[in-house]
Amino acid sequence: MLYTSWTARRIAYIAMFVALSAVGAYLKVPSFIGTPALDSFPGFLGALVLGPRDGALIAFLGHLFTALTAGFPLTLPLHLFIAAGMAVITALFAFLASYSVPVGAVTAIFLNSVLLPALFIPLPGFGKGFFIAVLVPLLVASTLNILVAIFVFAGLRPVFPNSWVLARRRRVKGHEEVSGSHTDRA
Repeated sequence: MLYTSWTARRIAYIAMFVALSAVGAYLKVPSFIGTPALDSFPGFLGALVLGPRDGALIAFLGHLFTALTAGFPLTLPLHLFIAAGMAVITALFAFLASYSVPVGAVTAIFLNSVLLPALFIPLPGFGKGFFIAVLVPLLVASTLNILVAIFVFAGLRPVFPNSWVLARRRRVKGHEEVSGSHTDRA
């Protein structure tokens, strides 16, 4: 689904995915910080269906819901930073998934569970201990969120035949066929 304006349908889809994120914020993966949860699967799913920008918005808000339910244990500024990181990772996932879903999934899982928390190592009060403590819960939560999004998207393909990922694949494939036909004539 390619949206260039804020239509009622687009707003309704975003609201639906944000509401799912709010529900997922209460489905926690056990961790000492309390924020790994199933809040980002609607963001990843929204990115596949609506596109990277909308998916990023959904993931951003989803993390803030989770942080809110846990009482912002890492402070509001750090959770805003994490939410922004989640937004970037979700957008990158959508872009990569338009070429290869497994590549998009593995990349997003790595970035979300390893690279994003590694950015906290140099901060005072965090260090390597924090990174090691959150690595497994974030790996589990990231993997669950992305796999649930992929499987739900596979089931919803008939409902969203013009999803962003499928439309992009058709455009890329059509471009390759056009450029391939030019090289065949040469």
